[in-house]
Amino acid sequence: MAKKFMDPHDVATIPGTEGWEKMYPYQYPFSKDDPERAAYESSQIWFYDGLHYPIPHYPFDLIWDEAWSMALSQYNTRHWLIPPALGIDHRIVNGYVYISPVGVPDPEEIGRRVPLFMERAGFYFQNWDSLYENWKKKMGLVIDKLAAMNFTDLPVMEDISIIKEGIGIGSGYKLLKQWDELIDLGLLCWQYHFEFLNLAYAAQVTFFATGDQLFPGIPIATLVKMSAGFDPILFKPDAELIRLAKFAIQLGIDDVIAKPLKADELMKELEQHATGKEWLAELEKARYPWFHISTGTGWFHTETSWNDNLNVPFNAIKTNIKTLKEGKEIGRPTAQILEERDRIAHEYRALLKTDADRDAFDQGLGLARLVLPYAEDHNFYVEHWFHTLFWQKTHQVSKILQRAGFFENAEDMYYLKRDEIKAALWDMITGWTTGVKSRGQSYWPKEVAWRKGVYQKFKEWTPPAALGTPPDVVTEPFTIALWGITNSTLTSWLSGGEEGGATAANEIQGSPGSSGVAEGKARVLKEVEELADLQQGEILVCKTTSPSWAPCFVTIAGAITDVGGPMCHAAIVCREYGLPTVVGTGKGTQLIKTGDLVRMDGDTGLVTILERAK
Repeated sequence: MAKKFMDPHDVATIPGTEGWEKMYPYQYPFSKDDPERAAYESSQIWFYDGLHYPIPHYPFDLIWDEAWSMALSQYNTRHWLIPPALGIDHRIVNGYVYISPVGVPDPEEIGRRVPLFMERAGFYFQNWDSLYENWKKKMGLVIDKLAAMNFTDLPVMEDISIIKEGIGIGSGYKLLKQWDELIDLGLLCWQYHFEFLNLAYAAQVTFFATGDQLFPGIPIATLVKMSAGFDPILFKPDAELIRLAKFAIQLGIDDVIAKPLKADELMKELEQHATGKEWLAELEKARYPWFHISTGTGWFHTETSWNDNLNVPFNAIKTNIKTLKEGKEIGRPTAQILEERDRIAHEYRALLKTDADRDAFDQGLGLARLVLPYAEDHNFYVEHWFHTLFWQKTHQVSKILQRAGFFENAEDMYYLKRDEIKAALWDMITGWTTGVKSRGQSYWPKEVAWRKGVYQKFKEWTPPAALGTPPDVVTEPFTIALWGITNSTLTSWLSGGEEGGATAANEIQGSPGSSGVAEGKARVLKEVEELADLQQGEILVCKTTSPSWAPCFVTIAGAITDVGGPMCHAAIVCREYGLPTVVGTGKGTQLIKTGDLVRMDGDTGLVTILERAK
């Protein structure tokens, strides 16, 4: 592949943002300071991770990118020794994270890693269920510790018990220690996040390769169908909303809930009736933990959970009640999907001529089905349950610093890197200990005001889909299965002129996400708040979807995403809801406009704009 994307060092700085690099860890920006490192950066393919980050990064929120950069790579490189793949490298350009899979260049080294991988991965595959149960216990302990944390203002004077009980430490020290523990819990959570995930994607990619070898040319959409029909806990929040809607109808209070009132107003009215109290009791049961689900990806402090904003689940319950009263079915057609997956697997297996081929097919499919639940369940534990609580705790800290005069608004804290927040806390605490005004009260407001201006310019900038040099072969499992980045994808992006030359194109080639063909008016969503604009039968077009969007799947006819592969959440969730999906278009949200009439083919990945909106 001779054609290249723009060299990462040639991306222009947005006027007015000069010096933006100091907002992020020093190793993140592309740099020519070191010729060897610069040559490496130019020789790699870097693609924008819009799957996780549809908006530019607030400096503090980069913590999760740092966490997964370390955790994913360590499991590829040092734990499992994935034969052809090392880690995934990270950089940031104008606030947007670009990532690059790092391959093992020496074929002999790949061969040496194979038996090591087989021994290590084999142990986990053979003991998957028991290890996974242990994983849930570990995550439960982490979440319990996080939930028990509470950050409070420094006292005017220490409580007398500190004296009489001979405690010997101060509240300032405890606050710093607790902040460190909060950050450590976050990093620990992300260590666990990847304990199984690399193997889950490796198993899927191996099955794709086995399937293609046994049935040359078989679509990936067909292979992923053979693993569909599972029941991960990630679908539990949506199932609870459906259960609550049915319970409201059963109790005869559906008309009350359907009133055009806010959640708090409805809850007050429901409290006036015995049946209303009964329904509210069920609501409380559902909230913990199932409403600890973010309305976005869970990666940003600005995203609220259903528990933070009960209007979101209440609106979904209202929609469910309306749909049920119209006599329509809601929820996942699991029985139908299971029947189809078993039929397809049986028909393809019957085509195989030898026992060896049948064994390879059975083993590959068995592993693919074994690991699939984890590929979704971890998302609820980490990105939603843990992150939701984590953001609540950081909001407590930001309000402490605001009350100390460091920030005009509590949200200003997120324009600081995590190390800077520790420094600000130290500054505040030493001011408290000495009785002298801290410097942060005069330093941070000016700095944050500048950073806010920079961030706004970042938001107005459109990051290119990719930078650098495409590799001969993409081999990293996550890159293929989660982001859907293959050599074919990169060729398509290059031929489509991702620099803007294809803005008039009527065809967009993505990757198959979920089978089926749909045609309808497009609804392009760039903010989660725009979900309320979705109309019946529309085709959702977005950078990526969130699991918490599942309730809107009763409305749409299909989904098109800019990023993602056959194992991304959008593809998995839509398959389980029987919705056609095309993922990894690279620029669907740029080329398609709301109101355009589009046809999408979830089996081929082709999106056709049939008619432009007037």
